[in-house]
Amino acid sequence: MPLGWCSVNGVTETSPPPHADLPPLSPTPRSTVKRGAHRAAADRATLYAVLDAGLICHLSTVVDGSPIVLPTGYGRDGDTLYLHGSTGARSLRAAMAGIEVCVAVTLLDGVVYARSVFHHSMNYRSAVVHGTATQITDPEEKLRGLRVLTEHMAPGSWDHARPPSTKELAATAVLALDLAEAAVKTRDGAPGDDEEDVVANVAWAGVLPIRQVWGDPVSDSDLEQPAHITARAASGAR
Repeated sequence: MPLGWCSVNGVTETSPPPHADLPPLSPTPRSTVKRGAHRAAADRATLYAVLDAGLICHLSTVVDGSPIVLPTGYGRDGDTLYLHGSTGARSLRAAMAGIEVCVAVTLLDGVVYARSVFHHSMNYRSAVVHGTATQITDPEEKLRGLRVLTEHMAPGSWDHARPPSTKELAATAVLALDLAEAAVKTRDGAPGDDEEDVVANVAWAGVLPIRQVWGDPVSDSDLEQPAHITARAASGAR
């Protein structure tokens, strides 16, 4: 389930953040939200909530002078974001070489229908992180990073499934990205129509909520569902 977030009738509501005592974000020139600045969030707890609620991020790098954006799994541990992939992936090799990277996570909560096409929008939560990723080479720290990734994507699996072998570890790159330079932007609520369009009242306006829910687990080869899978499926929307 999302940490601290719940979409109800297209409006994203928050419960008390679990990290209310954290220092606020300190925007840099490239992480300062300029367009729609009123939608920017300054608290680190909101950044954590967005990252913890998502499953896929988009990693942006530059390879041979050309930009590349690829989706990948991730996991957060405190102020560190862990990314992983094949050691043969060009994007990860570029990131491991010390170039600047950018990671984005976007959660879509609803499509906003306005009375005018111009004011159609979306309710969303998004986070963008800038920085230089560090390759994790220490074996224990690498396993820790992979555990964070696994438990974020599939809670309970690290202790349930077989751990990675030496060969698998050698073929997997693990990167750590500090969350020091990040921006958070959100939108919720109703459309922002012009007054004359509200008065004219010729088109429907409102929010079409979008929710992600877990389906029933489909076991491989008629295996019995373990407790951690059954519990997650029963949790409903994420």
